[in-house]
Amino acid sequence: MNSTTLNELTRAITACRICRDTPEGTPLPHEPRPVCVVSPTARIVICGQAPGTRVHASGRPFNDPSGDRLRAWLAVDEATFYDASRIAIVPMGFCFPGLDAKGGDLPPRKECARAWHGDLFAAMAQVELVIAIGQYAQAFHLGKARRKTLTETVAAWRDYESVPGRPWRVIPTPHPSWRNTGWLKRNPWFESDLLPVLRAAVRNLI
Repeated sequence: MNSTTLNELTRAITACRICRDTPEGTPLPHEPRPVCVVSPTARIVICGQAPGTRVHASGRPFNDPSGDRLRAWLAVDEATFYDASRIAIVPMGFCFPGLDAKGGDLPPRKECARAWHGDLFAAMAQVELVIAIGQYAQAFHLGKARRKTLTETVAAWRDYESVPGRPWRVIPTPHPSWRNTGWLKRNPWFESDLLPVLRAAVRNLI
């Protein structure tokens, strides 16, 4: 672990304006507000998509109903969840990407992972578990081990104790958004089989 390097990276990420000033494609339509929590001691990293509107306004990750559901999945309270010494939060996109024509969040910006993720995870060598939330995080952290669909990937969670090229365990989950309530009902094995293992892994590392 290297706290100096992480401090430098945190300052650089906070000041990052790549998606506005030198974007890949259309510039971010609003002032960037990167949201990322890194740590030299946390052995758990939560990797989701990107901040939504409420998180963009507050600057606090998962400060919304999705965060409430995620904390229930992990069986941790807010104090534990926001304790950076125990849990880091590194989304695929650090800034709110904007809304699509239907009012849903756009995909996370590609610039973030390409610019920052390699250095961030190299500086957090203590990490033992990555919770990969949603298809974008799963594509990054599982690579070729990812299945064709999110459902297939999450169902194969037992296969990711070890992932080629990754020194940590990866546990994939769907996004905890209310939009996925139907998915949870159609896939009851997620709560009956995967969640107890996820909670045990989190409990052992915090």
